[in-house]
Amino acid sequence: MNAVIEIEGLRKAFHSVRHGRRTAVDGFDLVVGAGQVHGFLGPNGSGKTTTLRALLGLVRADSGRMSVLGVPSPAHLPQVAGRVGAIVESPQFFGNFTAERTLRLLARAGGVPVSRVDEVLEQVGLRDRGHDRVKGYSLGMKQRLAVASALLKRPELLILDEPANGLDPAGIREMRDLMRSLAAAGVTVLVSSHILGEIQLICDHVTIISGGRRVAAGRVDEVLAGFDQHEFRVRVDEPERAAALLRDAGLPVHAHPDHLVVGEVDDATVVSRLLGEQGLWVRELTPLRPDLESAFLELTGELTGEDGDPALPRQVDGAGASGTPRGDAVIDLGAVAGRGGDA
Repeated sequence: MNAVIEIEGLRKAFHSVRHGRRTAVDGFDLVVGAGQVHGFLGPNGSGKTTTLRALLGLVRADSGRMSVLGVPSPAHLPQVAGRVGAIVESPQFFGNFTAERTLRLLARAGGVPVSRVDEVLEQVGLRDRGHDRVKGYSLGMKQRLAVASALLKRPELLILDEPANGLDPAGIREMRDLMRSLAAAGVTVLVSSHILGEIQLICDHVTIISGGRRVAAGRVDEVLAGFDQHEFRVRVDEPERAAALLRDAGLPVHAHPDHLVVGEVDDATVVSRLLGEQGLWVRELTPLRPDLESAFLELTGELTGEDGDPALPRQVDGAGASGTPRGDAVIDLGAVAGRGGDA
């Protein structure tokens, strides 16, 4: 895999009179391969934006190694700046300028043909509003304009920090389609977002950060495989009797008011056969697959202690589920063919 972005051992702390020293990023690693749509996830305050700012030279890292498109960053970032488009934090524009004028100025400053302006306005769905002043734009429209500005250079790498912020459902869907079309054209996209359902739909790879540390990385399906408990929802006419039979067979069963959840089932026919042999006919047998939201909450929810201070990460079931705290809790997806692995 050709790495477009590499971050190794990134550390960054901030100091203030009021709060003292606060570690924002603590030995963080990230690898984004060429052609990926890579999701960068983490709770508020987890270090996502600090990581992106350090990568782009907007803040000085305390330690660590970073590269973008094969050159050390930020020292040699100007060499590849023309191949990178980025939006970090909230976009800021002159309110009295129109979107078209804003993009024309940016195009001239960047040596980009002005003809690109109409093209990028069309791409982000602002063609009909290009002559309107930006001060009349909604937050979502400003986000679209920011994405348009990042696309002016036809970048090989696009870095987007919360691009769906402020968008309505239709706008989110359009942003999803845009990222898919860019990926299909060979653009590598690194996108941070809190809309986990969208990340699962858009991204093929994901990295999750919490408390400044990487807690999971790899293909989305492999990350989710580490959380698959092989559970099925079962509906049957005699749930109490069915639960007893399944438990007698050594399967864990959780009873709910209108269904059973049976775990450790590798083959659904085992459940239907066990019950059918006793005259219990299954009305529903549905696999319960983990989604990115449930995995994210499990990974990041453990990182806050009862006093509100960060707790040590724990390994997740499927990556050696001892639950023993340790310094680095990356899910090792190199071995996830079986249930776990490293990125």
